[in-house]
Amino acid sequence: MKKIFPALAAILIVITVSCNREHVKKSPAPDQFRFEEYTITQLQDGYANGDFTVTEVVQAYLDRIRAIDDSGPTLNAVIVTNPDALAIAAQLDAELKEGKKRGPMHGVPVLLKDNIDTHDQMATTAGSRALSGSHPLQDSYVAMKLREAGAVIIGKANLSEWANFRGSLSSSGWSGVGGQTRNPYVLDRNPCGSSSGSGVAVSANLTMIAIGTETNGSIVCPSTANGIVGIKPTVGLLSRSGIVPISFTQDTPGPMARTVTDAAIALGVMTGLDPADSKTAASEGKFLTDYTPFLKEDGLKGKRLGWFTSGRGTHFKVDTLMQHAVNYLRSQGAEVIEIDDIYSREVESLSFQVLLWEFKDGLNKYFASLGENAPVKSVEELTEFNKKDTIEMLFYDQELVLEAQKKGDVTSPEFQDILNRMNRLVREEGIDRVMKEHNLDAFIAPTGSPAWKTDLVNGDSFTVSSSSPAAIAGYPNITVPMGYVEGLPVGISFFGKAWSEPLLIEIAYSYEQGTKYRTAPQFLPSLPFEDVK
Repeated sequence: MKKIFPALAAILIVITVSCNREHVKKSPAPDQFRFEEYTITQLQDGYANGDFTVTEVVQAYLDRIRAIDDSGPTLNAVIVTNPDALAIAAQLDAELKEGKKRGPMHGVPVLLKDNIDTHDQMATTAGSRALSGSHPLQDSYVAMKLREAGAVIIGKANLSEWANFRGSLSSSGWSGVGGQTRNPYVLDRNPCGSSSGSGVAVSANLTMIAIGTETNGSIVCPSTANGIVGIKPTVGLLSRSGIVPISFTQDTPGPMARTVTDAAIALGVMTGLDPADSKTAASEGKFLTDYTPFLKEDGLKGKRLGWFTSGRGTHFKVDTLMQHAVNYLRSQGAEVIEIDDIYSREVESLSFQVLLWEFKDGLNKYFASLGENAPVKSVEELTEFNKKDTIEMLFYDQELVLEAQKKGDVTSPEFQDILNRMNRLVREEGIDRVMKEHNLDAFIAPTGSPAWKTDLVNGDSFTVSSSSPAAIAGYPNITVPMGYVEGLPVGISFFGKAWSEPLLIEIAYSYEQGTKYRTAPQFLPSLPFEDVK
């Protein structure tokens, strides 16, 4: 991502260390994986026809993780697998035999980013060694909803530590607990983040669905870099209770999948009003439990789309892909209008301040939720732990945590003035104004640039990014594969007004069905031409 204001990369993404894993049997070779590129619909049809059981599916994915993630090519996408996964699968099989189906995700393997609480044998660490062995007192709301819908949570995915809101010169996908996650298309390339392991695991067929979280770009960037679909919902559509926070204003979980259909199914099962997250109150009357009716192949016809061109000219290869996408959108009956800018540049510096204030407040509240046995009980204790740890400070600092620690209370007039000004500039005077002036259904833009080489010395190398408008506004954003640059995937983003998920799904699905750029990764060690002397 372009470094538009100080530490913006830390918003977006934010030595291999040994990881605790449940021992599972070794899988067959990657090209023999029975469920490669399977969809939720195919899985449910297989269960209904008796082609396989939930236990067989879950075992296959656990085997796949052991063979691909651990043994070779060692993607480091999964921090821990769930010791209870096979027992859960057996229970779901028993229910199917009795004619019972919990919901649309019955028997679907799911990985959670390891900043999402589960009340089971798996810890929730946010990638930090300070939380190693930390066991939350209850499931997060989204984990509870997934279980209710029949999903099997098979493990926790690696991430950029603390969703990469920690320091400068960080590498996306690196955490003190999980080490460095690698891009499955080209292994020396970066997976982006901070939902790095989630994006890699979905792309590499280590899971069917993963749940990531985003503050600014942390779902859409690893989705574009790993050639998958990611939905960053309106803030408040999905509860954040039980999720290690950065920002009360911008944080949201969201589904990551190989198809728009699967992402839409996963989104619907996680919605709902949660008294533990006041933001969800605004979703009353707006959220749906089923978004599949909006999967329309002709969904582009008659749509007015604003092409957000602020990043044009930064990367000509991405520009070429985007022009092809625009030509296709127009061929399907959409009208595309170029939009140079959406909001004042001041918005991004205001957002950075909001994150600093809210990180301290949110993290201290999260530590309190862990009860008396919390490994650390305050941001101050966290900084002291990091200073003394032998691994945490190897590659980058904790300047963002130290800056956040200096901030005052979020109820202060100073903070409220910053927050209100940001919201007004990015919403009423930004996205909402531009969409009304041009009568737009949505914006479009390239999600990002091709994955850069992972660099633990200099950190990340962002160029193109379009995540900030929707992220800062708290509005929805969907990214879909748009093509490849030298074998590295690039996505297109569709974003718009609050609660416009149905419309964005309709547009994104129509584009996906007409283009179908998604191809499974081949785990290349490096790009072939890079080996030429």
